[in-house]
Amino acid sequence: MPIERVFVAGAGLMGHGIAQVHAAIGKHVTLYEPELQRAQAGKERIAASLDRLVHKGRISGEDREAQLVLIEPTGDPGTVRHADLVVEAVFEDADVKTALWRELDRLAPEQTLFATNTSSISIDRLALAVRPARRALFVGMHFFSPVPVMPLVELIRGSATSDGTEAAIRQLAGELGKQVIVSTDRPGFIVNRILMPFLGEAMRAYEQGVGMAEDIDAGARVGLNHPMGPLELADFIGLDVCLGIMKVLHEGLGGEQFVPPKVLQDLVAEGHLGQKTGRGFYTYPR
Repeated sequence: MPIERVFVAGAGLMGHGIAQVHAAIGKHVTLYEPELQRAQAGKERIAASLDRLVHKGRISGEDREAQLVLIEPTGDPGTVRHADLVVEAVFEDADVKTALWRELDRLAPEQTLFATNTSSISIDRLALAVRPARRALFVGMHFFSPVPVMPLVELIRGSATSDGTEAAIRQLAGELGKQVIVSTDRPGFIVNRILMPFLGEAMRAYEQGVGMAEDIDAGARVGLNHPMGPLELADFIGLDVCLGIMKVLHEGLGGEQFVPPKVLQDLVAEGHLGQKTGRGFYTYPR
């Protein structure tokens, strides 16, 4: 089945980026939030992103308008009845995602594909929220931030995911210009299973006074040739997101390398979540 109409559930950092890249290749996008104002704010962020591309000469003003007209904000979950594909990009919490999938499964056509942007939660666990007949159409499609820039999609098959569903997501990712890697349905999948112990060890070095945040990050940038240091990367991802992923990894796999560092837990408890709140390991704007 060709994918022409995409319903993106969640208009935050990941959701609005996912909506933007689909509109850029001519897909009709419904951008959903339970509160219409939040969906509209997501479209406004897309407009601002496209404005920057026009300013840099990467797209024309006509391209900007053509993409924006394809994006329709909504607060009505019933509009999923028009979707060929649902991409869920809400908060990384199994209960939140499960409740949403249960509602959308009730409203969406039986042939609609369901893809979750989860970065760590089991696909099989989330698929339990939908009818058994839908589970063959349920898959993980993990984008990376910022979505319009990062060229990777992590495809995660659940135990019931069909070959046809995988093929459809691979084809769509190719249209989006993304490279696909495939992970089995294990905690953290591939990328975060590698990344989170690295970030965690940098945090432990910081809390033990091994080095200042700037020195730890410079060590990774200059010594390891990383484009961004681990502490600034954690701030960029969101410290609450990092904490949630580390908890999933530790619960699912055990191992000291997955234990969330105390400094991370303390920052999140204090509401210092990184760039989005203006303070994490650094204070923003820097």
